Amino acid sequence: MECYFDNSATTRVYDVAIEAVVKAMKEDYGNPSSLHNKGLDAEHLVADSASAIASVLKVLPEEIIFTSGGTESNNMAIIGSALAKRRSGKHIVVSSVEHASVSAVMQFLIREGYEISYVPTNSEGIATAEDFAAAVRDDTILVSCMHINNEIGSVMPVAEIAKAVKAKNKNVYFHVDAIQSFGKIPAVPKQIGCDLMSVSGHKIHGPKGSGFLYVKKGLLLRPIIYGGGQQKNMRSGTENVPAIAGLGAAVKKTFDNFDEKTAHIRAVRDKLVKGVTELENVYCNTDIENGAPHIASISFTGVRAEVMLHALEDKGIYVSSGSACSSNKSKESAVLTAIGLDKARLESTLRFSFAEENTEEEVDYALTVIKELLPMLRHYVRG
Repeated sequence: MECYFDNSATTRVYDVAIEAVVKAMKEDYGNPSSLHNKGLDAEHLVADSASAIASVLKVLPEEIIFTSGGTESNNMAIIGSALAKRRSGKHIVVSSVEHASVSAVMQFLIREGYEISYVPTNSEGIATAEDFAAAVRDDTILVSCMHINNEIGSVMPVAEIAKAVKAKNKNVYFHVDAIQSFGKIPAVPKQIGCDLMSVSGHKIHGPKGSGFLYVKKGLLLRPIIYGGGQQKNMRSGTENVPAIAGLGAAVKKTFDNFDEKTAHIRAVRDKLVKGVTELENVYCNTDIENGAPHIASISFTGVRAEVMLHALEDKGIYVSSGSACSSNKSKESAVLTAIGLDKARLESTLRFSFAEENTEEEVDYALTVIKELLPMLRHYVRG
């Protein structure tokens, strides 16, 4: 049996999204900036996807800027805000557990003369609205916070954070990295109170190389890609119509029977967590009650994460050791360090992440394999 439990890294593309991509490549292959009918057909695909996303987010289609994915969306939101507001200040506030596509941008901005304040988290990986507000100053121009942590699944109180930071400084932009939350829990900009929201297509069964940034109407944002002025001068370059069409199709399917899908994903995840934590010296680092429905961070103490990962892989079970987006796999997780895990748990943590296609039968198989492997691997390490 093959069990793919690495859906926070990427998901299998929906059949309807694949069909949309192929159709755009084979039939609607015109340049959306062209004035002839082939161009208009492509332009309609882009507009249809924007409308589908806007409908889900309860925003305007013109507030959607298509990108190559979550990393570009985060870069556009943060660097674009920093450039647009630098005359008002050069201070930015961010949580201490952000994804590399945010934290690395902060390092770039520090080199450019910006000052970054990092808000710490508690042992569950959550930063409070009060701590965010305390870090905001008169010269703060941007606050950025992830919605769901990609490693442990903690859910940040983004609506409370937005309210608190805007009360402290009404001119602050608030950006939410919703790459792990969009399609998993409610993430509506007006309810959250955010000005900018980043989303990646391949986390919701869309094609890789697709994503979008929600930009609140009227918000001043400087583009970071220049050229022909596509997408209202915000992101120049010919639109990737096949990826955008596939993203739109994936969004539509993701939100069909959303509550039922989410309940199923949570039930599968909970079954896995219950089974593994009954084993000796196995710990769950995810807040199962309040965390994201699709992520479980599990420490198998006594076995290094990479060893356990490859042992599971040999049995057809695919999981992750932290974020798949980090090129430095040997570095200890900043997130797990921030929540205070000891060295034994830091070195033995795997992330299981689930999607609607996962089944309880897959979990039963995985539990059987883990129960067989764990004593053997621990014995081998001690030997």
